[in-house]
Formats: sequence, C-alpha cells, structure tokens
Amino acid sequence: MYAPIWAWSNWASYRILLIVFLVSPLRGGWRRLGPFICHSSLVLPFLEFISVPVPNPIPMAYLRMNPQPVKTSNSLFNLLPKRSSLRPARVRCSSSSSPTRHYAITLLPGDGIGPEVVSVAKKVLQRAGSVEGIHFDFQEMPMGGAALDLTGVPLPKETLEAARSSDAVLLGAIGGYKWDKNEKHVKPETGLLQLREGLKVFANLRPASVLPQLVDASTLKKEVAEGVDLMVVRELTGGIYFGKPRGFSTNDNGEEIGFNTEVYASHEIDRIARVAFETARKRRGKLCSVDKANVLEASMLWRRRVTEIALEYPDIELTHMYVDNASMQLVRFPKQFDVIVTNNIFGDILSDEASMITGSIGMLPSASLGENGPGLFEPIHGSAPDIAGQDKANPLATILSAAMLLKYGLGEQDAAERIETAVLNTLDRGFRTGDIYSDGNIMVGCTEMGEQVLRAVDSEAVAVSR
Repeated sequence: MYAPIWAWSNWASYRILLIVFLVSPLRGGWRRLGPFICHSSLVLPFLEFISVPVPNPIPMAYLRMNPQPVKTSNSLFNLLPKRSSLRPARVRCSSSSSPTRHYAITLLPGDGIGPEVVSVAKKVLQRAGSVEGIHFDFQEMPMGGAALDLTGVPLPKETLEAARSSDAVLLGAIGGYKWDKNEKHVKPETGLLQLREGLKVFANLRPASVLPQLVDASTLKKEVAEGVDLMVVRELTGGIYFGKPRGFSTNDNGEEIGFNTEVYASHEIDRIARVAFETARKRRGKLCSVDKANVLEASMLWRRRVTEIALEYPDIELTHMYVDNASMQLVRFPKQFDVIVTNNIFGDILSDEASMITGSIGMLPSASLGENGPGLFEPIHGSAPDIAGQDKANPLATILSAAMLLKYGLGEQDAAERIETAVLNTLDRGFRTGDIYSDGNIMVGCTEMGEQVLRAVDSEAVAVSR
C-alpha cells in the first residue's frame, strides 16, 4: 500500500523540501534544516510523501528477537540490544526540539530490601529520564510476601493486570523467613513464577562481568577473575519449575514422596537457543550449551535441538558441556565462556555462581523478555531479610536493572548508557556498600550510594551539554 499524498496544495511545498533536503549537504545545510524538519506538522506528512511500498514486511516478533547491534562503552553492558515495547521508533532530532516520551512502569518492591533498592532505582530512572526527555508514570503494586499479608495471595490479579498493561516491570526482591513455612501455593516465590508465566517472559539474560574497579572484591585470584565477561541465557518458563505432574504422594512401601517433572517441548528449546545464538553474535561469537545429556532425556532433546539450530548460525562456535563440569569450569577458568545457554534450573544455579566471580551478587542485573509485551527487570539477589531496613543493601544491581529496562524494554539506549556510566563513575570515585568494600574506599549505605549515582547522572548531563 502506498502512503497518501495529503493534498495538491502541499505537493509543491514538499517537492521543494525534498530538493532542499537533498542539496543541503553540498552546502553544509542539514544542521540549519534540523529545527524545520523536526516540526511535527511538517515531518509527518513529509515522511508519508516519500514512503515506498515494502513487500512482505518482517514480522514484529522476529525483529524483537533479532535486534540490531548497538555499541556500548563498557564490556559489562555489551549485551543483546532489544526493544520489548511495540511502540514505533521515534526520531530524535535534538533534545530541545524532541517531544517528551511517556512510559508506564509497574514497580514491584516486594519484600526485605526490595523496597529500599527499588526506591533508589526509581529516583535514578526519573533523573536520567528528565535529562533525556523521558517521562515515567510509575504504579507501585504489591507482590510476594507483602501481597500475602495484604491479600492472602502472592500475586494479586490486580498486580498481574497492571504489569501486563505497562511498558516494563521493575521488581525488587521477594521472600523472607516470615513466609518460609507457608504451603507452596502461598509462598512468595510462587508469585514470582506466576508473574513470569503471566508475562510470558521466557528468556532470562544475566550478565556477569568483573569490573576493573571491583576485581579485588572477587573471591577468586585476580589472575582468574580479571577480564571475565560472560552472559548466562536461561530458559525461564519451562523445565522442572513448571513441569507436570508434580506434587506429593506415597510409594508402594507407604512412604511419602515428592516429585517434579523436567519437561521441554522442541519449540521451547528452539526459541531460547535462537536468543542465545543472537546474543553470541553480538558479542564474541562463542556459545556453550549446558545440559545433562548423559543422564536426562530432557537434556538429550535439548542438546539435539540446540545442535540443529546451530546450523542457522554457521558463524557461531557452539560447544556442549555437562552441568557438573560447567559449574567447576566457572570457578576454574571463567574467561573461557562468552555466552552460556541452559535450562531453567541449571541457569538458576549457574548464574548465581557466576555472580560471585564478580565480587557480589548485589552487582548483577537481569532482564526477562518475551516475544511481545512488557519485560521483567530485576536484580538477581534475594530479599536479604537479615539486613532489611538497615540501609545496608547494595542498590547497584537494581539500578543496573533499570538501565536494562531502558535498553531492552523501551529501546532508550542513551538513557541506559547514562545510568551505566554513572554507576561506573560512582565506583571510580571509591564509593562502596559493605558487600563490595575494600580498604581505601568509602563505605556508604544504600541511600548514599543512590545519591552518589544521582550526582554522577547530573555530572554526566553537564558534560554532555558542554
């Protein structure tokens, strides 16, 4: 279908605009044309005027799973760029003339230290957004133990509906000693599984990179930890956490038994494999698939399907590794890994192990993405009820999760990089929470760490404006 020409009265005007636009580079005139072509009353009909038909457009789902590479300034954030929002791309001509973009964000503070770190991350999002011309409409909803205390269920229907209707979801942490003895259906963790399933986010990306500022915080020797930069791609909505049958029963001897089912369908393996291959393609081109194919039938299928999908990616070096060996290799020689793809339960364990290579689980963000709809962004640490309310939590993982929200969920690359740079700047200036503190640095709490990141966001804004 051809785009319409608005009216013959405008025909001559847009022909002149097109000619001037094409000739201007010869006279250095594009800069002078900027304010003119960015006026919304002119640019929209002009873009329609020069539109051409595109046969067989690429499906949105494919584009969302195969985004274009974006170069970033630090290896920690050299992730697979992704726009989870279905909003059309916006053309930004200049910060003074571009309209403010509006996004709805659902905040799920949760339990323990969750409310503290989400509060800090919210302020950082607002500050970075104000600089980049972004307005956020935040809606805070209960989840986990907090929701159990309020409503009797770990994920109220209203919370899930709010999350589904938003552009992105930022989660703090859930769980705590108070609810540990609850029946399974009323445990906080059940709400998290329900949220992932409800949002249909099947791909969990967990980066683990050792920053130069924190190499001494790693429990591994410096020569082992230095330079580590890997990504765990975890399948999130299948496997033993969701498989059926499951439950309790009695065996032939009358003993009580508990049972779960590790089950994967081919399409579940294929889609997470493609995400992993695409991620490797944007990084160093190496993918290690982790399974237990020497014992488990589900892993045998996993290995067979990943090997089959590899034929679509001849430029990627694929290797396979049993999960017990992978857990050993992560602490023996972690630099051998670029991208790791694995199932739900193995990914849960290996990504936590990888986090400690970096020095602290309080430093690592994560993004959970689906084929469409809002993404779920959260730090990989738990609720840490032993330090909740004491201003001891490290908010950086949640702040970096907010950066991933901008990059992956909203396609706001500039705002994401502004936050990432601010975190690095704060570490460069020596500020540390207790979990990453070492001699010679400045010990601060959760609130002060947030204030220092905010200050760095502001200083970065001043530097850019100059």
